[in-house]
Amino acid sequence: MQITKDSVVQFHYTLTDTDGKQLESNMQADPIAYLHGHNGMMKGIENALEGKTAGETFTVTLPAEETYGERNESEEAIQRVPAKHLQGAKVWKPGMVAVVNTEKGQRQVTVVKAGRFMVTVDTNHPLAGKTLTFELKIADVREATAEEISHGHAHGVGGHHH
Repeated sequence: MQITKDSVVQFHYTLTDTDGKQLESNMQADPIAYLHGHNGMMKGIENALEGKTAGETFTVTLPAEETYGERNESEEAIQRVPAKHLQGAKVWKPGMVAVVNTEKGQRQVTVVKAGRFMVTVDTNHPLAGKTLTFELKIADVREATAEEISHGHAHGVGGHHH
């Protein structure tokens, strides 16, 4: 089956920067699952997967605007938040990446300055503004269920669990 709108796609990936340094990989873990055509995946990845089938492996290099977006250099990108709202460590130092819950879900931020009670963070995704290369291996493609389409996301391994 080819990947088209309303397909549930499961894939593995390895992410590298322009120097070839590996940044992330799920090749030895469960695949990621998403509902194709419902804005649940980065635009560049979704476009690259369109029309492909299970078993295909390929590499694609994408500009920032098709992955994590361009960096926001405005003053609004730097915010002070209570340290208790940061997830990921007990002691924070500049350069560390934390997770913060927002009204739009979880978001990764980078610590700029850490105080005992307040932490200054850069709200840009740590990979924003970077050209990235993805090695993709499609594990499975299937038709989405009516429930998945109505919910707007894939269910099961690698997807959303209720």
